[in-house]
Amino acid sequence: MSQVHASIEINAPIERVWETIMDPERLADWVTIHRSVGSVSERPLATGATMQQTLRMHGVSFHVNWILRDVTAPHHAHWDGRGPAGSKAQIGYQLSAGQGEATVFDYTNDFTVPGGRLGHVASRVFVGDASQREANRSLARLKELLEKE
Repeated sequence: MSQVHASIEINAPIERVWETIMDPERLADWVTIHRSVGSVSERPLATGATMQQTLRMHGVSFHVNWILRDVTAPHHAHWDGRGPAGSKAQIGYQLSAGQGEATVFDYTNDFTVPGGRLGHVASRVFVGDASQREANRSLARLKELLEKE
């Protein structure tokens, strides 16, 4: 299993950050590897909601089926994802108060690639720091988006 963690302080109220990150239609505005959203089971998103997403890394598009396992608005969301060839991911969003009216967004992504140990080694060679770099870029885009609004 590999883990990515990124954190950023955004000069926007927690409710506005929450509304943006939990709106599947807004993923294209800030997630750098996001390409499209398929079906979303319900809105507003609640525990048990599902979503199909297409992502793209290193020129390869792939689909992930997500289920929202736990949510406590506007502070916490936990998504479980299933991707191609038995790959899995767990994504966590944690929002907390920052300085003044700012919001701190902590993002984690634990992912398992198929192929056991060999798959893990191959992932480190081919993906390397790309996942961390894209997480940081995504949060920077979110900050820029929300601080302009």
